[in-house]
Order: sequence, then C-alpha cells, then structure tokens
Amino acid sequence: MSVARLAAALAAAVLAACAAPPPPPPAAPAPGLTDLIEHPAERALYEGMRAYDDGLYAPSEAALRRALALGLRNARDRATADKLLAFITCTSQREAECAEHFRAARAADPAFALSPSESGHPVWGPVYRGIGR
Repeated sequence: MSVARLAAALAAAVLAACAAPPPPPPAAPAPGLTDLIEHPAERALYEGMRAYDDGLYAPSEAALRRALALGLRNARDRATADKLLAFITCTSQREAECAEHFRAARAADPAFALSPSESGHPVWGPVYRGIGR
C-alpha cells in the first residue's frame, strides 16, 4: 500500500472515530395521573387525599392506610400518606400514633418537613416539633 493510501485510510479511521455517537432513543413520557391511578396503592392514596380535602377523615384514614399497606412505590407518596395520617390521628387525640406517622414520613423521605403553617398548627405542630430532627 502506498504512503498516500495509508495516510488516507488512517485519516478516514480517525475521522470515523471522532464522529458523534448516535442520539439516544427518545425518553419514555413521564407517567400521568391516569397511568398511576391504575395501580391500587396510588389509587388509594388519591382517594385518601381527596377524602381528606373534603373533610371526610374516617374514609381518608382507611384509604391512606390501604395505600401504605398496598406498597406505595414513591418515597414522597409514602411520606404524604403518613403526614395526612399524622394530622388525622393528632386531631382525634391519638398523639403517640401521630408521632409515629411523622417519624414514618421522615423515614420514607428524609427531606420530609412540614410547611411553616403546618408546623405551627396548634394540634399537630407540638407533636411534630417534639419528634425532633
């Protein structure tokens, strides 16, 4: 092989090695609410949150407990279920259980924290502050 052909082949190989890799395949779309609602635990969490917002605390408590028992996959979802259960149990004078739900929320999601207005609540605020960090 001539020097010119060898140089050309070497240059072609170097250029081929420098070519950009093929683009990655498109990412799958994030799951929507209708996708998540098909999962029993997530559906129960949604039902519990709606019942809580409507002031229906007994059905909310049952749905939230069911959501946890069915195995919520997302740490933030588990923390949310335990937070609402803490609110419900505190308002029904079950302070020890309330504290356990706050601890479980923090265990599920170490970044869990109540908002300033939530932590200042006269019923569950003292229990939350009492469990420390």
